[in-house]
Amino acid sequence: MINFLDLKAINDSFEPELSLSIKRVLDSGWYIMGSEVKKFEKEFANYIGTKHCIGVANGLDALRIILKAYIELGIMHEGDEIIVPANTFIATILAISDNRLVPVLVEPDITTYNIDPFKIEERITERTKGIMIVHLYGQNAMHPEIFRLVQKYNLKLIEDNAQATGSCSNDNRTGSLGDASGHSFYPGKNLGCLGDGGAVTTNDNELATIIRAIANYGSDKKYVNEYLGLNSRLDEIQAAVLSTKLPRLDLDNKKRFDIAQYYCEHILNDKIVLPLINKPLSGKIDHVFHLFVIRCKTRDHLQQYLAANGVQTLIHYPIPAHKQKCYSNLNHFSLPITERIHDEVLSLPMSPLLTLEEVREIVRLINHFI
Repeated sequence: MINFLDLKAINDSFEPELSLSIKRVLDSGWYIMGSEVKKFEKEFANYIGTKHCIGVANGLDALRIILKAYIELGIMHEGDEIIVPANTFIATILAISDNRLVPVLVEPDITTYNIDPFKIEERITERTKGIMIVHLYGQNAMHPEIFRLVQKYNLKLIEDNAQATGSCSNDNRTGSLGDASGHSFYPGKNLGCLGDGGAVTTNDNELATIIRAIANYGSDKKYVNEYLGLNSRLDEIQAAVLSTKLPRLDLDNKKRFDIAQYYCEHILNDKIVLPLINKPLSGKIDHVFHLFVIRCKTRDHLQQYLAANGVQTLIHYPIPAHKQKCYSNLNHFSLPITERIHDEVLSLPMSPLLTLEEVREIVRLINHFI
């Protein structure tokens, strides 16, 4: 059986350092808001290329708190609109509606699956206050047209970098391109902890201060609460785990890229639509392949065929956000490109620990699929 992702094997590959880092926290007797979180925040800010990193409980909270901070600053108000890709994991959109802001869905580019930058301007109104881009599947979504629109309309640019840690746009890493960025360290991510975890990165000093306070009950001084805050903090054990894994991230991302390149060069079935892959410039990878996503018109048949032959695959994602029951007010929307993607996509196994033998077997099976 070729697993979609063997998390135990990945974590085992960091031993004994991983267990030692956990023991270090256990022995310290300090489990919340201690030295491990401070250490990781500094390391991750340096890695991403921002002045600030604030650890939070998960990736959704990272995005929620960014928007909540902008509301506290008076930059956004209830009912304001945020441009967001229609083709994304629902958490991106939940962060907007949770703050009583209005998500304005924009169709993706069918070749990249990321937001189509040339379909954004027609959706901008006088109530638009920000653009939230998603570096979906691990691919940089930033485009000069988005930067032009942000400047032209004086909008905030927020990155959902949950799936793309380590991806680059020219010489800069995703997560440092906009005004603020949300990150997820869910166990299956390229940089994953052993539970839920997330972070916000930004170069905005005032925004960082408010975000840190909001995540800590709205307080930057114990028992003094300036904001209606949340309890959303990265804990010491998860921070220690992430500090252990971070130094190897670029190497692991390169392995993912090499596997993706092999898939793209050797899958020759004309029924399969492969993702775009760009040759790295100066070692800078713009797609870290958190997921390797193909399209097939008979996707369900292909998934069943691969499962019958011992290959586990997943669908990211089977139902688009605007067709979910929780967004019944959006169910009437017709977004044909998004809907086509959700009907056809299939994620193949992707991990830095996949062997060449396993990848060859997956390629062989797909090439024989009718």
